[in-house]
Amino acid sequence: MQDVFIGFTSITWKMLLMYGIGGILIWLAIKKEYEPMLLLPIGFGAILVNLPLSVVWEHAGADGFLKILYDMGIATELFPLLIFIAVGAMIDFGPLFKNPLMIFFGAAAQFGIFATIIIATLVGFDLKEAASIGIIGAADGPTSIFVANLFAPHLLGPISVAAYSYMSLVPLIQPPVIRALTTSHERRIHMTYHESNSPKWLKVLFPILVTMISGIVAPISVPLIGSLMFGNLIRESGVLERLSQTAQNELAYLVTLLLGITIGASMKAENFLTWKTGLIMGMGLVAFIFDTAGGVLFAKLINLFLPKGKKINPMIGACGISAFPMSGRIIQKMASEEEKGNIILMHAIGSNVSGQLGSVIAGGMVLALVPLIYVVAKF
Repeated sequence: MQDVFIGFTSITWKMLLMYGIGGILIWLAIKKEYEPMLLLPIGFGAILVNLPLSVVWEHAGADGFLKILYDMGIATELFPLLIFIAVGAMIDFGPLFKNPLMIFFGAAAQFGIFATIIIATLVGFDLKEAASIGIIGAADGPTSIFVANLFAPHLLGPISVAAYSYMSLVPLIQPPVIRALTTSHERRIHMTYHESNSPKWLKVLFPILVTMISGIVAPISVPLIGSLMFGNLIRESGVLERLSQTAQNELAYLVTLLLGITIGASMKAENFLTWKTGLIMGMGLVAFIFDTAGGVLFAKLINLFLPKGKKINPMIGACGISAFPMSGRIIQKMASEEEKGNIILMHAIGSNVSGQLGSVIAGGMVLALVPLIYVVAKF
């Protein structure tokens, strides 16, 4: 008779709280349309894995379907890498080629990653956990998942939720930070844009060279950068249009669906409801704000050395995060609100594209440097 009611008797207050958290994520996805492709499956996965007996994860010595997906797609880093192929196929580096200066904003906007790593170590996280938390600031979910799975798999749930939640909240987080650091005059700066087509040989050669250089400088970064650049090479080759469209659509949608529900399955109540989760969410926000501020302040620094008429709209610097193309569109909207007819979209997208590349390179640097620091510390 006890087995009949085991579903009721097994429920704990932590499970009920996780149902609420899952419900909030689903509500944000549907009602607010915050990253619905990810938050909805993450929320539902969180509910599934916290049902009594957690049959979807493991039961009676047999793996459930969500654990199988986790072992096959997350533990092996397969899902994040497939997402990178899809993202690479979506990216056009043309705006970056036309204004190479934008690449520096993609680097400057990663400041929050390394600042947050330092803060996280000071509050008690070990270096690998701190590195995984810091990557949240890149606004790059796949990179966050990839690094967390290697360095801190026990924190994968909260790190993934924080990364994708803050990505979806870009329209709410970035504008106040930008307005706090810039004047109305700076936000009204116009930037000229000259339409021209980048040569095909440059578009084809770029992903190949980036992969080779990254592989030589930081070999451990090759899975991340190589997947992104392979997707871009498919796009720019011009001979694989159907494959490029498949990567951008069917592959992206399918893997995102599986990735989301599998991340949700990592949010077991006993692992997710800890003091570390609250700290991770808080420091993820700090990293995100620091990254936005770093890009804006770097643009203002460059303006000190540029002649009048050649100044950069400092809002462009905020696009150096990896939330592509959301951040670029938000900056254009802010520019239009400040002064109707001020078009800086292409410059914003150029910075945003460099941010996508910069976040992957930053992730590769973290993967390379953290083990090195451990080795040096032993001596």
